[in-house]
Amino acid sequence: MALLSIVLPSYNEEQNIANTAQVLTDLLEQEKIDYELVFVSDGSKDATYEEIQKVAEKNPKIKGARFSRNFGKEACIFAGLRLTIGDAVIVMDCDLQHPPQTICEMWKLWQEGYEVVEGVKSSRGKEGLAYKLSAGLFYKIMSKLIKVDMNASSDYKLLDRKVVDVLLGLPERNTFFRALTFWAGFRTTTVEYEVQERAYGTSKWSLISLMRYAITNATSFSTLPLQLVTIMGMVSILFSVILAIQTMVKYLCGSSVEGFTTVILLILIIGGFIMLSLGIIGHYIARIYEEVKGRPKYIISEVTENIQGEALGTWKK
Repeated sequence: MALLSIVLPSYNEEQNIANTAQVLTDLLEQEKIDYELVFVSDGSKDATYEEIQKVAEKNPKIKGARFSRNFGKEACIFAGLRLTIGDAVIVMDCDLQHPPQTICEMWKLWQEGYEVVEGVKSSRGKEGLAYKLSAGLFYKIMSKLIKVDMNASSDYKLLDRKVVDVLLGLPERNTFFRALTFWAGFRTTTVEYEVQERAYGTSKWSLISLMRYAITNATSFSTLPLQLVTIMGMVSILFSVILAIQTMVKYLCGSSVEGFTTVILLILIIGGFIMLSLGIIGHYIARIYEEVKGRPKYIISEVTENIQGEALGTWKK
């Protein structure tokens, strides 16, 4: 019988662990799907990992790992993928905002031969205006950068084992899981779902963290921002040529430019472009620096007893 693995990144989710484990277990056993649940605590400051240990002791099909510190959701996802042994792997949020009922539909599509099943949001649920606007801007930017429509995309998706192996074989440290599944290709289909309300707790994403996430993913997945530096340089040259022609015409006509307004504006425009360009280049240099050091994406400090194989930097307690 084929085995389905479900990866559940968890950060300060102690209130959700037991409920999520119970809901998923009941659903999968009812549908007679052989499964394993892999929770990864991303350096949680609460009792998230302790709750994972409790559910793992009650059910041997539930596994868990804890990071030595907070490494981010991307690291959580890739750690979970590496710890799975299933023929197909689903990545979903621990708070059940990704509806569990969609798992059955994904599983059936995988059995029909699809290797990637993308969860597509038909509704974003209840979100604040600022968050909704910032999320919309983020997805529009990323869609332009990677040339794939990501407005309704999410991390909720099913991957065949061959796709998982491809992603785990990628050498880069800075990854963008959501876009890499598009990049990898394979036979792909989609399922729609409505974002559910959290049963417990609040979202860990703020406007600032979302912006930081967007910048990191944009520079790790696309070189388009570097091309903007060239465009800004061309615009600066164009401004300079226009102002030079204007100055020469006024000089030949016998009327000099009054004051320093034009000069000041030119300096501000060019100076702004230069500083922005240096910022973009600096960000890419930082990404190169992180890749060259070759440090691991994450460090696992502890795993539950039923984890099979070796996990990077781990020991059991």
